[in-house]
Amino acid sequence: MFEKSPKSYTDLLGKTNRIVEGTSIKGDIISPADFRLDGKLIGNFQSKGKLVIGPAGSVIGDIICQNADIEGHFEGKIQVQDLLSIKAKAKIKGDVLCNKLSVEPGAEFSASCVMKPHVKTMVNNGQSTEEKTA
Repeated sequence: MFEKSPKSYTDLLGKTNRIVEGTSIKGDIISPADFRLDGKLIGNFQSKGKLVIGPAGSVIGDIICQNADIEGHFEGKIQVQDLLSIKAKAKIKGDVLCNKLSVEPGAEFSASCVMKPHVKTMVNNGQSTEEKTA
């Protein structure tokens, strides 16, 4: 009678999860919606949406997402299906796999980078899937 059905991804559009400055998390985060991180994450992050790492935010671990804007610190491996935007104050160390890359002047980018516009790789529940486009 009072059962609520789970919200679909389209219902989550326009809604952003947020970890505020001063918050530290050790562990993995899996989110179907967009995410803004102004705190510290030591662990892996996976989302079907956009990840924003704010100027005070930092991630040590692996990231898989649709789009990402990084203004803080990141160390690890990041896979972005579409656009990875690295802002001027960002510090990136590790491995980058993306479709499109934007790096503002002033950013510290100490990473190996592979751009593959025709192959998109995402890991879903431990299984890798590849989609090739013409």
